[in-house]
This record gives sequence, C-alpha cells and structure tokens, in this order.
Amino acid sequence: MDFLRPASWEEALAAKAEHPTAVPIAGGTDVMVEINFDHRRPEYLLDLNRISELSEWEVGEETVRLGASVPYTKIMEELRTELPGLALASHTVASPQIRNRGGVGGNLGTASPAGDAHPALLAADCEVEVESVRGSRLIPIDEFYTGVKRNALAADELIKSVHIKKADGPQQYSKVGTRNAMVIAVCAFGIALHPETRTVRTGIGSAAPTPIRAKAAEEFLNAALEEGGFWDSRKIITPSIAKQFAELASGAANPIDDVRGTANYRRHAVGIMARRTLGWTWESYRGEGRSTEGVA
Repeated sequence: MDFLRPASWEEALAAKAEHPTAVPIAGGTDVMVEINFDHRRPEYLLDLNRISELSEWEVGEETVRLGASVPYTKIMEELRTELPGLALASHTVASPQIRNRGGVGGNLGTASPAGDAHPALLAADCEVEVESVRGSRLIPIDEFYTGVKRNALAADELIKSVHIKKADGPQQYSKVGTRNAMVIAVCAFGIALHPETRTVRTGIGSAAPTPIRAKAAEEFLNAALEEGGFWDSRKIITPSIAKQFAELASGAANPIDDVRGTANYRRHAVGIMARRTLGWTWESYRGEGRSTEGVA
C-alpha cells in the first residue's frame, strides 16, 4: 500500500487523477477500521490532512459552506445556530476523540446508510461540492447516494465541501443504538421545518440500502399543515396528523435484519422517532411564535 501526501488541493486533485483508485483519508475513522480488519486493502491511500481549506467553513446569507474535513466537534461548538440538526447528529458520533477527527466529508465518501450525518443533511437540504482536474460541480444531496456504500462521485473526483442551507426553522435528530455511546446506528431520523417555504424535510439513516427521505410523509404533512393553517396559527398538530406522518415515515423504510436489529424493529423505531421529532420541532416553532408576540 502506497501513501500519497499532497501539500495542496491542486496536488491532491492531480494525485487522484493519476491514481483513480486511491482512497482519500482525512479523519480515517471509517477507512482505518476497514483496513485494520482487513476488509479493504487499497493500493493507494491519499492523505488530505495537510490541506487546510478542507477544515474551514464560511457562513453566507443563505448557506453554510462546510469544508469536508471540518471536525464534528467544531460543528457542535461553532455552527449550532446555523446547522442545528447537523450539530445534534454530531453529538451522537462515537467518542470525543473521533468527533475531533471525523468530518462530514468522510461520511459522504463512505456513503454508509448508517452514517450519522446523512439524515441531518437530507433534512436540511444541501449540495455536495466535488472537484477533479476537469473542474468542479455541485451534486444535490438527493442525487448523491446511488447504492449501498456508493455515491455519485466520479473516479477522479474528491469532496471539497458541502453547501448546507442555514436553518430557517427548528430541526431535530434522533438515533437508536444498542448502547449510549460509541455505537453504529440501528436507525436514525432527522427532520427540519422550513417556514420560509412552508415545507418539512426528513432524513432516514440505517433503515434502507441508502440514506433516504420519507417523501410520502413529507408530502402528507406539507399538505396537512397548509390546509389546516398551521403555519400561520402555530396551533398544536393534531394526534391524527402526527400518527399518519409517523406511519408514512415508517413505510418509507426498507431495512434488513442484522446483528444490530431486525427489519421490523427498525420500521417501528423510525415511526416512533418521526412522531417524536415532529412534536419537538413543532413545539419549538410554536415557542418562537409566542416569544415574538407583542414585539413592535
């Protein structure tokens, strides 16, 4: 196994073009596990740790440009207001040591359905910025996952950053694991309210071959909230709406039985998480309305 260590982004792109099978490594929290257990033996490792721009972020008017290697710890500490769902997801990632090393780019590159960042990214809505010596492009998150541990990257492309929409409403994240820490998700669920567009987006992890959205549940809830005047009134969502949303979210899952949980349990848990996170986010939205009452 050869170790490539470019000093700049341009050198990294050139190395990836010359060695398309090279496996990028930054935090190494996924790649090194596979290598240590001899599940993977790449010909080349492409170390990206010397490329400082991958660990930088920029907060714009509408989006956050998050470098692929920004550690989860930084997201938790510095971007909780702009990216609350992703910050909550970051809290659930392994241990403090791994949160100090791992970043969203690694989750996206591995594209495991159990990656903790995926549900939050799907719910928030974002685009993945990828680049090669041929140029750069933005891949919508809904088009990024193409199969089990497969993504839309070309062989010579590297993930540079993620352009994530700043939160314009409450967001939540929930994860079920077999213990309280250092655990791969049995299943996970993310939700984001987008009051500006009067829409709700979701994300489901570890309950299908790829990370997915519960689109039927979203469509139902979007229609119910609009028809019932909930966005303007901020009244409590009725139990029947919450129940139907949860059932549709559960129905979106397409899980398997494995050592962490059964398919039936995953479907059930997704429904429970959908109902609970909807309740939490909507109560936050209602609270925001109450806090502005009487303000001139």
